[in-house]
Amino acid sequence: MRRILFYAASAAVLSLGVSHAFAQSGSVEKAVGGYNFEEAAKEAPGTKDFHSADGHLTFAIVTHTAGNGFFDPVYVGATVAGNMIGAKILLLGSESPVDDPAREIEILNQIVQDPTIDGIIMTTPQVGAYNDIVKAAETAGIPVATTNSFDGTILHRNAISHTGQDASAAAIGGEALATCVLGSGAASGSIVLPSSTAMGNIEVNNRVTAAFNAIVKTLKDAGKLDAFKVDAGPENVGIDTNPNDPVNALVSLFESRGDVVGAFTANNVFTPPLVKAVAQMGRTGKFCAYGFDLGPAQQEGIAAGNLTGSLGQQPFLQGFWPVMQLYLQIDRGIAAANLDTRAQLVTKETVANVGKRFEN
Repeated sequence: MRRILFYAASAAVLSLGVSHAFAQSGSVEKAVGGYNFEEAAKEAPGTKDFHSADGHLTFAIVTHTAGNGFFDPVYVGATVAGNMIGAKILLLGSESPVDDPAREIEILNQIVQDPTIDGIIMTTPQVGAYNDIVKAAETAGIPVATTNSFDGTILHRNAISHTGQDASAAAIGGEALATCVLGSGAASGSIVLPSSTAMGNIEVNNRVTAAFNAIVKTLKDAGKLDAFKVDAGPENVGIDTNPNDPVNALVSLFESRGDVVGAFTANNVFTPPLVKAVAQMGRTGKFCAYGFDLGPAQQEGIAAGNLTGSLGQQPFLQGFWPVMQLYLQIDRGIAAANLDTRAQLVTKETVANVGKRFEN
């Protein structure tokens, strides 16, 4: 009897084992075309000798402002991607803490002549300024990817991948600002969107417009639009503000209006100064201030209550994906694929979660 029970139990265990094995029988051994997946997943034999023919890939990433910290996680993302594919990544950019497309273009004109370069990643904040670089790169056989700021007019746009945040994402900040003002108890006042069009950054201009439209819509939906004056300048791309002395310029703007209850700044040039201006006016925790990017100044401003919230672009992706995209173009012949990095709204409740792994 014991033998029978033992046999039955053993059979049951065996049955379970067989059932488990059958559950895995759906695994795919090879492609429908007959090739082996492991073999197909290997890098192409000539990839490491693409263009420079020196046994490894070298990509250069060039930005228009490496001096204010925003692009630090972009460089981290590019480095991570480079490590994954065994590529050397040159981290380059204007040393200026403010937008400096002229210096970026100067660097790009040098890089495109470098015979060791296998791919170029560049920001394109100045519309129409990069076509000669694209032409030179194409002539040299160097693929190009753009990141961060978007130039829709760039030569062969549809053949060049772009990684970045669509300017329409600024609407998230505009909506949050209007909601903040409505929740503050303010019955009236001005909501201002200071900026500087002199820097020629079309992306920033579009952000201001998107935020302005969102503020207007939110106030209108609440039946409060007539109670507030929303001012983004005559063309809704920003109230012209001095980028060379932004803190004093913002304080002067707020004081001259006398009734400002909220402000939105659309880039790293004006958001850290907005933090300082709010503190200088003694309005910590009493002013609806929203901005852009998530550098140290923004994070400290949010934690201290001088900045209500700020929009991040998830810039790690703006370095990581262009490197991978260039690699895929070279190794796999994959056509340019764009990536929208969207927007991350960070407030006092969530600021502690930012930057733990250099993502933002």
